[in-house]
Amino acid sequence: MRSLFALLALPLLSGCANVAYYWQGIRGELDILERAQPIPAVIETTSDTMLKRKLERSLAIRDYASRELALPDNGSYRSYADIGRRFVLWNVIATPELSLEPRQWCFPIAGCVNYRGYFEEASAKSEAVQFSVAGDDVHIGGVPAFSTLGYFNDPILSTFIRYPDPEVARLIFHELAHQVAYAKDDSVFNESFAVLVEEEGVERWLAAQSDPALTAQFASTQRYREGFRALVDRTRTQLAALYASNASVEDKRAGKAAVFAQMRAEYAALKVQWGGSAGYDAWFAQGPTNASLAAAALYSRKVPEFRALFIAEGGNLTRFYARVKELARMPKEQRNRELANAGMPPAPAQAARVVTP
Repeated sequence: MRSLFALLALPLLSGCANVAYYWQGIRGELDILERAQPIPAVIETTSDTMLKRKLERSLAIRDYASRELALPDNGSYRSYADIGRRFVLWNVIATPELSLEPRQWCFPIAGCVNYRGYFEEASAKSEAVQFSVAGDDVHIGGVPAFSTLGYFNDPILSTFIRYPDPEVARLIFHELAHQVAYAKDDSVFNESFAVLVEEEGVERWLAAQSDPALTAQFASTQRYREGFRALVDRTRTQLAALYASNASVEDKRAGKAAVFAQMRAEYAALKVQWGGSAGYDAWFAQGPTNASLAAAALYSRKVPEFRALFIAEGGNLTRFYARVKELARMPKEQRNRELANAGMPPAPAQAARVVTP
């Protein structure tokens, strides 16, 4: 119960302006915990055959996560909560009009993050309006799963239990990774690490299933995901150069509009290649904006660096986790340097200079 008391004390540790925000977070988390039931009990009592099968599958995935991926073996994702809505949280991300850097908020336990999470969509929309009126670009992202970093036993949620099995596995592996290592001031580090773990985990889990149809299904989804990431990266590169230039504010605004129009055209072309898949239509419906690009980059910007580190550690997850924990404890600038260099081969030793008399 100690962690619960710590969470309840959060409003006392901050200014009055944040009390309402913290309180909605406390209410939302307590509601989820109250709804959570042990998965075996739900399997025993439910008349929903699809839910029963998915919960049985989720328990097998959860066991695999600890047994084969060295992820924490605890009570997280061994219970189930039906919360009666599409998403558990809605994250609000805001950036200045001509910047790709998201605004940051700092909290006593979670540290500094680049988003504010709300358990009610209406509250997220109200917050977004305030930033928009102030001139910021804003993005609201629906979140199907989240982690309390091991403070509570997070349940499997109704928001994602009916996803395809590889996607359920991906989310479980991702959220458990946050319990392995977490840097309080670095959302990109945390999310990129969790994405590397989820990708490596799903690849291994699929290999263990020996199910070609399941593997093909996930390969298609991953192809869409990688295509979207590449599109985001290209767009971010163009906008970063534009915003860093000496162009006038008016020219930057015009250039921004042109870049986003190009992004929409490229997405339309991708959809044709994907056979009409509309998986990212909801994302484009809000923008795109600087804020939506920032939201996407949180999950992908440092994945190549973590992949290089994972390879440098011989593909050994235990060694990889230990190295990531070391990085998480470092100051941010040092952490970024170390991670950027982690996968690089050591510089060749220079021969000693021989001085002759």
